[in-house]
Amino acid sequence: MLWLALIFLLIAFIAALFGFGVIASAAADIAVIIFWIFLVLLIISLLSRLFRR
Repeated sequence: MLWLALIFLLIAFIAALFGFGVIASAAADIAVIIFWIFLVLLIISLLSRLFRR
């Protein structure tokens, strides 16, 4: 999932270079959302591993 966030971030940078503001903004927003989802799932995974032991 972190890979998807990096891909959308790369798309945002490329679109910003060429001046496509709307596409860059949308891709950056998607990258941020995917990153936060990844972070929440990582924390849940770490906590479940901690409590299992």
